[in-house]
Amino acid sequence: MEPRTVTIDAAALPEPLTGPDFGSYDASEVRWLLTDLGDTRLEADASEREAAIQSGRAHYAESLPIEYLPSPEYEALYRDALARSSRRLAVAVGVVTDLVLASRANRPVLVSLARAGTPIGILMRRWAKEVRGIDVPHYTMSIVRGVGVDGTALRYLAAHHDPEQIAFVDGWTGKGAIARELTAALELFAETDGIRFSDELAVLADPGHCVPVYGTRDDYLIPSACLNSTVSGLVSRTVYNRELLSDDQFHGAKFYRELSSHDVSGAFLDAVSSRFAEVVDDVAAGVEEASAADREPSWIGWEAVERIREQYDIPTVNLVKPGVGETTRVLLRRVPWKVLVSPDALDDVAHVLLLAEQRGVPVEVVPGLPYSCVGLINPLSDAAAGDAQ
Repeated sequence: MEPRTVTIDAAALPEPLTGPDFGSYDASEVRWLLTDLGDTRLEADASEREAAIQSGRAHYAESLPIEYLPSPEYEALYRDALARSSRRLAVAVGVVTDLVLASRANRPVLVSLARAGTPIGILMRRWAKEVRGIDVPHYTMSIVRGVGVDGTALRYLAAHHDPEQIAFVDGWTGKGAIARELTAALELFAETDGIRFSDELAVLADPGHCVPVYGTRDDYLIPSACLNSTVSGLVSRTVYNRELLSDDQFHGAKFYRELSSHDVSGAFLDAVSSRFAEVVDDVAAGVEEASAADREPSWIGWEAVERIREQYDIPTVNLVKPGVGETTRVLLRRVPWKVLVSPDALDDVAHVLLLAEQRGVPVEVVPGLPYSCVGLINPLSDAAAGDAQ
C-alpha cells in the first residue's frame, strides 16, 4: 500500500491534560495526551472482568479494574523496596536517558506509554534537565494491545514536533508484546497518514531482551510496579471504549482524586532523583558498556514464555506474564492462577509473595527460571485465547 499524506489541522486536535486539573504531577513534568473520563463508572469485579475478557465478550481496555489499595504491611514492603533500589534505579534512569539524548542529538521529545511508562518518562526528563542541563518536552499517551497506538495522539505529536525527535518510553519489558504492538501500530500509521515515527522503544529495564535502548536488562523490582494509580499520578490505566470516545478524541483515563491521601507519586520520583548526583560516574560506565555491547533484541523472553505456556498447558501466551512488574500486575488486577519464582530472587520479590499469600495464590519455586518471577493468569475457559492483554 502506498502511504498517503494527511494534512493535520492542529487547531482541530484536542489539547493535552495537565495537573492539577488532571493527575497529581506538576504540569511541567508531563502533558497527558488523554481524555478525562471524569466520574464514568468503568470499574468491574476482577472475576467478572476476567471472564468477559477471556470469552471475547469484552476487550480489556473497555473497562477498568478496581483500584487496589495496599495494606499497611504491603505499604511497608513498598517503602523498603524503594529505599533499597532507589540508587540502582537512578543509574538505570541515567543510562537510558543518556542513550536517548545521544540518539536524538540532545533534543528528544519524550513520549511515555501510559501508565507504567509515565513516572519513568518524568524521571528521564529530570535527569536530562538536572544532570545534563537539557530541558526536554515530555508527553504520555496510550497504547492498547490489539488496538495499537492512539492515532489522535500521534497526529498531535506530528503537528507540534519533528517526528524524528520523538522517543517512546516505557517502564519495562515482559515478553515484548508492547514493543511488537508499537512497531505494528507505527507502521500502519505511516501507511495511513504518511508520517513515520521510529519504533525504537526505550525502557528502564529490558529483562525480555526485546528492545535496543534500556537502562538495564536485569529483572529486578521497579517499585512503581508495586502500586497502581497511587504511584502514577493518581491516573487510571488507559481506556479505549468507542461508546465513550469518538475517533477525534485521545484515548481515555480517569483521575482518582479521592485517593490523594494515598498518593506517593511525587515521593517515588524524589526518592530516585535525589540519588542522581551520586551516580554520575556509574551512569557514564553504564553508557560506555551499553554502547560497546550487542544490543540487538534476541527475544529470549518470548521464547521462555512459550516454553512455560507449553509446560503448564496454557492456551495462550497472553496468560503468561513474565517479570516482576508483570507478575505484580497479575496479582493486583487479574485472576491469578499461580506464581513462579526463581529461588535466587525470593528476597527481592517479597511484595509478590505477600500479594500471593493475601490472594490465596500458590507459589512455585522454579530453578532455572529466566525471570525473577512469572505470573500465570487463570485460564477460565477455552475462549482464553481471546485475551487481549
